[in-house]
Amino acid sequence: HLFTSEMFLEHNVRNMQYFSYTEKVVSLANQKGLIRPIDLDALNIPRIYLTRLTASGALIKVGRGLYKLPDHMLSEYEGLAMVTKKIPQAVICLVSALQFHELTTQLPRQIWIAVPRGSNSSKISYPPIKMIQYSGESYSKGIEEHQCDQVPIKVYCIAKTIANCFKHRNKIGVDVAIEALRDARRKNKVTTEDLWHYAKICRVSNVMRPYLEATE
Repeated sequence: HLFTSEMFLEHNVRNMQYFSYTEKVVSLANQKGLIRPIDLDALNIPRIYLTRLTASGALIKVGRGLYKLPDHMLSEYEGLAMVTKKIPQAVICLVSALQFHELTTQLPRQIWIAVPRGSNSSKISYPPIKMIQYSGESYSKGIEEHQCDQVPIKVYCIAKTIANCFKHRNKIGVDVAIEALRDARRKNKVTTEDLWHYAKICRVSNVMRPYLEATE
């Protein structure tokens, strides 16, 4: 009878622990939108609960190592949030940043991100990414933080994005950079002072000069 009582007690404890962990994981997913296995570590919750809750339908796996609640609707910026979760140092840049700022008609097939030079190239199966490495102020200056699906993401500001586009005009096309510059000036989304500031940081002052003068 003692053994049976111990087994019964252990069973109850496990059930209580399961529901406690479940409640904490669901609450975390509701708060963050997207969660990763590492998020459970801070709460001392075994990662196996992600697998169990996915199997029970309490969570949905939306990518490698990324989970969300079934009724949590992700926005059009789902990919940006997913990339940021997987690569915390990533800054949304170039065409993806232009799309975020509504300054292009282009629909990038990949998410363009900037990372510090020397960063390891993370293997991400989804969403597809295009990684650019920057050093010094080229990486650190002009970063804004926005919320996408309850996930804080980093995006270069409009002026820095335009300067980056001129710097990498051979990759994305100079017409894309010119379109963004003209659109930003027409909508009064950027100042000449800011454009010159980031043009110097990106070392494209001479390249941008005729286009800047033409839009003044």
